[in-house]
Amino acid sequence: MMLIGLYTSRVILHVLGVTDFGIYNAVGGIIGLFGVVTGSLSNATSRFITVAIGKGDQEITNKTFGNIKVIYYALCFVVVLLGETIGLWFLYHKMTIPADRMTAAFWVYQFTIVSAVLSFICVPYNSAIIAHERMSAFAYISLLDAVLKLLICYLLVVIPIDKLIVYSTLIFLVGVLDRVIYAIYCKKKFEEVKAKPRICREQFRAILVMSGWSLGGNLAWVLNTQGVTLVLNMFFGPVVNAARGIAQQVQGVMQQFVTNFQTAINPQITKNYAKRDYLRMHELLNLSTKYSYQLMLLMSIPVIIEAPIILRWWLKIVPDHTIIYLRLSLIGAVLSTVSNPLWVSILATGNLKKYMIYDNTLQLMNVPLCYIAFKFLDAPSEWVYYIMLIIEVIEIGMRIWIVLPLINLKYKIYIKRVLLPLTAVSFIAPLLPVFLYLKMSAGISSFVIVVLSSLVGSSATIWFVGMGSKEKRYVTDKIQSFILKWR
Repeated sequence: MMLIGLYTSRVILHVLGVTDFGIYNAVGGIIGLFGVVTGSLSNATSRFITVAIGKGDQEITNKTFGNIKVIYYALCFVVVLLGETIGLWFLYHKMTIPADRMTAAFWVYQFTIVSAVLSFICVPYNSAIIAHERMSAFAYISLLDAVLKLLICYLLVVIPIDKLIVYSTLIFLVGVLDRVIYAIYCKKKFEEVKAKPRICREQFRAILVMSGWSLGGNLAWVLNTQGVTLVLNMFFGPVVNAARGIAQQVQGVMQQFVTNFQTAINPQITKNYAKRDYLRMHELLNLSTKYSYQLMLLMSIPVIIEAPIILRWWLKIVPDHTIIYLRLSLIGAVLSTVSNPLWVSILATGNLKKYMIYDNTLQLMNVPLCYIAFKFLDAPSEWVYYIMLIIEVIEIGMRIWIVLPLINLKYKIYIKRVLLPLTAVSFIAPLLPVFLYLKMSAGISSFVIVVLSSLVGSSATIWFVGMGSKEKRYVTDKIQSFILKWR
């Protein structure tokens, strides 16, 4: 999926061109502001389903699905209503789009609205797959999605009509197929998805309360991503959106690798909390954080260092600002891996109020700070990333301060077993490749040497500094078992 994602991004940029690629990313950001509710309900759905499964209570799981269906159908209507009124007004009156591309932008927007509605309807099915830990189905459907998007690249080249409209149409059709497959699989495998839409007052209220708090967090996240994209469009135009879109695609492809890894662990964190097995929950939280961070760091260091040559080989045409955007976005992606296990843990407790108040306050500062920087300080566009990184570091400290007491995990243990090893790895791992990069002239030979030194140096640092003795024994035993098996 990573390889296909990187290749398709290159082809799409080449075929669409910088302006149309920027339009696609900016217009999609409008409906992203309305689709924020999907993520909120997804969090609530996953939490209630996983807790019910952890307790072995099928009746509660069925009630959850019935309640969720009612909520989702109602919100589909709201999304269409807002999208076809406020969203269209923003598209025509606030976006910086060339006049001759407005028709194409309109159709991109319409396909995005329908895709958002389909996403709403299928969130409970996706949540069921993850809660039941059917990761094979998750993997196969994701691979099918990636292969179909690779096919889109070929069709985009051979179909002789407006490329932007064709691309948005084909992406929409792939989304439809994904949703149909998820729904069919779940109806065959899981009893609870057959539950009829119904309202069970107590469960309904609990889902709405959790969704309401989660809504604030998702809204803040959207403003950090799509909201910033719109602000950049207002001040710098579609070309800067194209650069940001490329950086986000690379970040997304690499981050998805880690996200899928965390997806396999998240249900176990929630289920162990439901069973009150706090020691196992703490162990999973710590390991998920350490492995996710170190895995993302291992992949990111060579890309950050060699971003100029990688982008030239990959894209051929590299929009302005793309290199600095990519480097800063990957640093942010590495830091964000610390937050997801903490979010899963607080979600398992259901006690979101304090967490969301502090978290939302910090995140909602991002867009106005960027606007002030561009409007009154005449700041360059990359300031948006500096602001986001500062806020991310503050948020990590806030999340640790709030979450750990709620799950009975001592600060001292978390700092000693997680934060200190990760901090040491972050400073030591890049030293050798950065030194070699600065001393050597750019070229294929220096690229190979820097990448190899980065992988070897990072792996050695993770082994000797980032991993505990118990983790080393586990890895060593697995390697020995593998060798004996093949002998």
